[in-house]
Order: sequence, then structure tokens, then C-alpha cells
Amino acid sequence: MSSKPEPKDIHQPNGTGPTPSPCSSDGPGREPLAGTSEFLGPDGVEVVVIESRANAKGIREEDALLENGSQSNESDDVSTDRGPAPPSPLKETSFSIGLQVLFPFLLAGFGTVAAGMVLDIVQHWEVFQKVTEVFILVPALLGLKGNLEMTLASRLSTAANIGQMDTPKELWRMITGNMALIQVQATVVGFLASIAAVVFGWIPDGHFSIPHAFLLCASSVATAFIASLVLGMIMIGVIIGSRKIGINPDNVATPIAASLGDLITLALLSGISWGLYLELKHWRYIYPLVCAFFVALLPVWVVLARRSPATREVLYSGWEPVIIAMAISSVGGLILDKTVSDPNFAGMAVFTPVINGVGGNLVAVQASRISTFLHMNGMPGENSEPTPRRCPSPCTTFFSPDVNSRSARVLFLLVVPGHLVFLYTISCMQGGHTTLTLIFIIFYMTAALLQVLILLYIADWMVHWMWGRGLDPDNFSIPYLTALGDLLGTGLLALSFHVLWLIGDRDTDVGD
Repeated sequence: MSSKPEPKDIHQPNGTGPTPSPCSSDGPGREPLAGTSEFLGPDGVEVVVIESRANAKGIREEDALLENGSQSNESDDVSTDRGPAPPSPLKETSFSIGLQVLFPFLLAGFGTVAAGMVLDIVQHWEVFQKVTEVFILVPALLGLKGNLEMTLASRLSTAANIGQMDTPKELWRMITGNMALIQVQATVVGFLASIAAVVFGWIPDGHFSIPHAFLLCASSVATAFIASLVLGMIMIGVIIGSRKIGINPDNVATPIAASLGDLITLALLSGISWGLYLELKHWRYIYPLVCAFFVALLPVWVVLARRSPATREVLYSGWEPVIIAMAISSVGGLILDKTVSDPNFAGMAVFTPVINGVGGNLVAVQASRISTFLHMNGMPGENSEPTPRRCPSPCTTFFSPDVNSRSARVLFLLVVPGHLVFLYTISCMQGGHTTLTLIFIIFYMTAALLQVLILLYIADWMVHWMWGRGLDPDNFSIPYLTALGDLLGTGLLALSFHVLWLIGDRDTDVGD
């Protein structure tokens, strides 16, 4: 009988052992505890009930674990309990979601307003007038910032929420691997964006200039590299700080990634392209030298990214979404290039970064939240959590009682008040050389609401679809969604300007 406590000691740490109960004194019922399938009759019923209590205990332990991430390595049962436990976002109310998202959302919005004001100024610079393909680079590079930094923020937010950044060793491995990865992606995709700008600029006019092509390449690669380095460091600080003060990184990381991202990227692109343009007549060899310098650093970043298991897979398989997203954003850049110099579309330069940035920020928050929710319950490709329909209905996406639908409603409701604040700010700063009439505001808001509505719906379908196919949504969904946001925002805004011109509502002042 001295062996009686031993089975309890073995099974209890795993959440499957019995608590003291009448069956513990039953000799024949003690042995089948290792396999419940051998029970027959009432004893089997008792064991099922005991296991349910133990599972409930495991869930309560996991709740405490999620609130105190430092406990993730204290016991061996963390990895077994982490999967089926309810994720922390389930505890969030609509008010708490909105409260956490509001400040970063406004901060990001003012960042896009500042970017729009910068673009409104630099569009009159000689480099933008003589090398108009630079306009095609604007949405592509701003979108690249969104693709890389928001994907980085989503990856790190998920890792922080599931306890993969709790120890200094894990934290350092995550930081070095992810920073090296985005430098590789920024260099390669920045080079491809310049090629796309050259092609899209050459097709309509049939004119090709080799010096301009090298200028675009050097400007794009240098801007992408420096912007990704700066913004990546900011993102890491934001996520670590969010976890320390008890804020869900999913709610704040992606908007803050965009708060200074658009401004920094556009300022770098303008300054670098202008500086290189000044050397066009004196020292043309500087263009290939700049490109060669950043390309020569690629092997270093590849070696560092391969050392981390979390980024090794993305290094090999994460190119498709960022490259396709860059191509989609370049189409939006082509629309901007053809409309920004047209007096009938005065204001496109200042409003385009705002509407694109707001839509991309909101859908990135939603995609990051859904991805974290799924990671809490298993791995990509597993059916541990019931995934939505292949084509979910809008009612299910926006009006169901689950936490992701609740967050979609909150994010959608932020569109109108947010854009009103941003439009008022632009009007006070006298940006856009245009008068904000009531009919303009109505058309602008309609375009913004339609953009976010479509993006949130696509995010609900895309994230779950990728998860079911074994793809990590943190790496694959956000690039597509932000690129679609750029294309939808630019296209819908251009359509609104065109309709307003047809009905004679555009009151512009392009003499500035």
C-alpha cells in the first residue's frame, strides 16, 4: 500500500492525476488510472469527472501563466498547458481594446499626416519634377515599411504573448534574428521596387534613362535599409516596454510602427534622392557604388538570420508576400504618379499617405490579433481551434460575439472620428492646396470607410485561410493586407477626386 501515493505524484504535475476521492481507496480501480479505456461501469464515470477537474485546474494555472510570463520556464507542464488554454485577448472588452488602440492609432495617424505634408512639399522639388518615377516609389517604400515593420511587430507580439521572449537568451536570439531578417528583406525588396518604378515609368511614356534608373535604385535601397534599421529598433523597444507595463503588444505595436514610419521613410527617400540627384552631373559613379555597398552587406545579414530558428524559415519562404505586396503597392504608386501633377486632383499628395496609412494600421492590428489568438491554441495547420468558413459572411466578421469580431467593430468605429481629426489638422496646417467642403468630406469618409470595411473582411478570411494551409499569418498576411490598403486607398481617393471634379466641387489653390 506504500505505493499508493506514487501514482498521484506522477500524474498530478501533468494535470491528469486524480485528487483525493473515494475511488482512491478502491484497490482494483487504482491500476487503470494510467489508461481510462480499461474502466467499466461507475468507476469509469468517476475517472472522467476527475480528469475534467484536473483539466479545469490546468486552465486556471494557464491563466496565471499568461498574466505572469516569467513563470513560463518554472515547470515542465507549461508547454502542455499552453496549447488548449484560453488566450488573454478573450478577457478584453470593447472598451479596453478601444482604449489601448486609440492612442497609438492617433499617434500613427498624425505620423501619416506629417508624411502627407512632407510629400505635399517635396512634390515641387526638382528631383520629383524631373524624375517622376520617384512618385511610384512612394507607396512601394511606405508599403515596404508597413510590410516589414508591421510583420516584425506581429511576429514579436505573438512571441511575447506565448512566452518565447521571457528569458534574456530567447529575447536576444529573437532580436538579432529578426533585425537581420528585415535588413535582408529591405535590401532585396528595395532593389525590386526600383525596378518596378523604372518599368512602370517606362511603359506609358516609352522613355528610359540609365542615370535615372541608377538614381532610383540607389535611393530605394538606401531608404529601405536605413528606415528598416531605425524602425526595427523602435519596434523592439515598444514590444518589450508593452509587456513590462501589462499592455497587449498586438494593440499598440503595429500602429506605433507606422506612427513615425511613414514620416521617416518619406523624409529619407526625399533627402537621399535629392542628394543623389545633385551629383547626377558631377559624379554618376556614386549610384552603383551605393547599390554595391548595401548588396555587399547581404551575406552578413543572411548568416545572422539563419542562426535563429524563428527567422530561418521566413528567410527561405517569406519572400513571396513582400514581393507581391511591393508590386501591388507600385500599382498604387503609378496611380499617384499620374494624378499628383493634375490640377483636378490637387490634394492627392497630402491625403494619400493618410488614407493609406490609417487603413493599413487598422487592418494590421486586426490581423496581428487574430494570428495571436490562433497561436494560443496550436500551430499553423492544426485544427485545434475551429476556423471560420472558407468565405465568411460580413455578419459573422463584424457582428458575432467572439473577441475578434468585437475588435473589428472597434477598429471600424475609429475610422470616422480619426479621419475627422486628421482632416482638421491638415486644414489648420493649410496642406493640400484645397478647401475642405462638406461634400468633399462625405466622399472622403465614404472612401475611407469602404477601404477599412473591405480590409477587415479580407483579413478575417485571409488569416484563417493561411492558418489552415499551414502558413504563419504573422509572416504572410500583413504584407498582402497593407498592400491592398495602399491600392484601395489610392484608387478610391482618386475616384472620389474625379467624381468631385465632375460635379464641380473642387475648390483648389495650386498657385502655392
